[in-house]
Amino acid sequence: MKVTLRLNGGERSVEVAAHESLLTALRERFALPGSKNACEQGECGSCSVYLDGELVCSCLVLAAAAEGREVVTVEGLTEDGRMHPVQQAFVDAGAVQCGFCTPGLIVAVDALLRTNAHPSDPEIREALAGNICRCTGYGRIIDAVHRASSAMRP
Repeated sequence: MKVTLRLNGGERSVEVAAHESLLTALRERFALPGSKNACEQGECGSCSVYLDGELVCSCLVLAAAAEGREVVTVEGLTEDGRMHPVQQAFVDAGAVQCGFCTPGLIVAVDALLRTNAHPSDPEIREALAGNICRCTGYGRIIDAVHRASSAMRP
């Protein structure tokens, strides 16, 4: 079946299987490898994207359900070839370890900062509870959130 959606600011179409997840379509059909395939159960947050402005785990959404909708991936957060402030904050804070969880965390942090410009540490921990990182103790990730918060809304 053919699915047409607005992807990272542009209209795109692709053929997908009826049972195919949005995550699979993003990675394999649209060649956007940022969202990662880890748990396939919506538990780890590695595949987080925006669907019509709402943070979702793309492994839990059928590609066909994205028909006519807007999807923004971690790749779509960049602007004019420049890293998004959250992406830059992760680099600056050294919050990137193996990198597997990083794209999902970046999208989740962006979602947090859209609703809470200056979150406290407990608010950050709550907002990122759906994102699992196996490499860090989250200290640098929390630092990255504070750095991004300052950069985005001084």
